[in-house]
Amino acid sequence: MGLGVFCIKGMAKMLRKLKALGFSANLSYALGFLSVIGSIVVWFTQGGTDIDPIAGASGERFGIFVGLWAPTFMAIGNGIDNLRDEK
Repeated sequence: MGLGVFCIKGMAKMLRKLKALGFSANLSYALGFLSVIGSIVVWFTQGGTDIDPIAGASGERFGIFVGLWAPTFMAIGNGIDNLRDEK
């Protein structure tokens, strides 16, 4: 067996654990959407408007960082949606 098989099995195990804890796909999709909204809010309120360019750049980077959470949440939601039911 290759390393990829172990990674896939480990990911499925993680997704099953999240699902067992009550983390639904809809919650994951909602968190992804809120991440995008939060990113926009942080970017506009923390970055670019300050007189100090260093503080503004820091806020812009944090807004981009928060926006990068969205694909992760969407991938988790997709993974939970596509889990096979255990028999």
